[in-house]
Amino acid sequence: MKKILILGGGISKEREISLDTTNQVNSVLKKKYKTLISEPNESLKKNITKFKPDVIFNALHGRFGEDGYIQSILESFKIKYTHSGVLSSFLAMNKILSKSIFIENKILTPKYLKFNFKKDKANNALIKKINKKLNFPVVIKPINEGSSVDVFICNKKNFIKKLKQLKKYEEILIEEYIQGREIQVAILGNKKLGAIELKPKRKFYDYKAKYNYNAKTEHLIPVNLKKNQMNKVLNIALKAHKILGCRGVSRSDFKFHNNKFYLLELNTQPGMTKLSLVPEIAAYKGINFLSLLEWILRDASLNR
Repeated sequence: MKKILILGGGISKEREISLDTTNQVNSVLKKKYKTLISEPNESLKKNITKFKPDVIFNALHGRFGEDGYIQSILESFKIKYTHSGVLSSFLAMNKILSKSIFIENKILTPKYLKFNFKKDKANNALIKKINKKLNFPVVIKPINEGSSVDVFICNKKNFIKKLKQLKKYEEILIEEYIQGREIQVAILGNKKLGAIELKPKRKFYDYKAKYNYNAKTEHLIPVNLKKNQMNKVLNIALKAHKILGCRGVSRSDFKFHNNKFYLLELNTQPGMTKLSLVPEIAAYKGINFLSLLEWILRDASLNR
């Protein structure tokens, strides 16, 4: 393996995070391999034809980068690529589909309602329905965005106002708000890599808390959990990784409340920035950044 094309940037709302991941990955890999950074645009095919990479490192985040779209294009190039494949990426990115799979497989996840802006009405009847099925506060979020983009915690008073802010999405998720501790778990292949706890100074671990140094989110590792609790959350993360058919690395986000772990979502393209959690968990386990990236590259394949 000598030539690595790093795919980064893209057109999602997480473009800046993808570029950060791309630059961090490139800064390490270029010391040992021949690398080329490419946007997933009309120049991609030309870059692949000219550069002839052995592997494509997918450093995209968000829509079109981790929802099966770019994966289907990469399959057509017949060049090995990293992270999850077409179907597993699509399932993990679609919060309604992934949650229904979690529920079917007896994985605890917050209760939810779907809301379609074309079919449903934002009125008192909706508030009554939420009161009955979920209770306030609730979390509202797009079905297929990552990095806590456009995620709001709402009470009964500000719910309709916040809901209208998501009108650009045809369908969204209204989810039960779970209090408690934020625990994130990394999976590497079939290996339970480890966990980290986050203590955001902000209301929750939102976009700013994730990617802004000034947000001063505390990262706690090792996580203060009993051995049986730690085993439980690691096992749930591995189970979720497997039932969605994920490959390579994934990160599962949990809330821990009343001795129960609630799986919020699974990320098939976790960030590789200086504030990212998977490299931090790996480092705690004695795996440096280069070794982590090389494992991901060795795992690359087609038909993922």
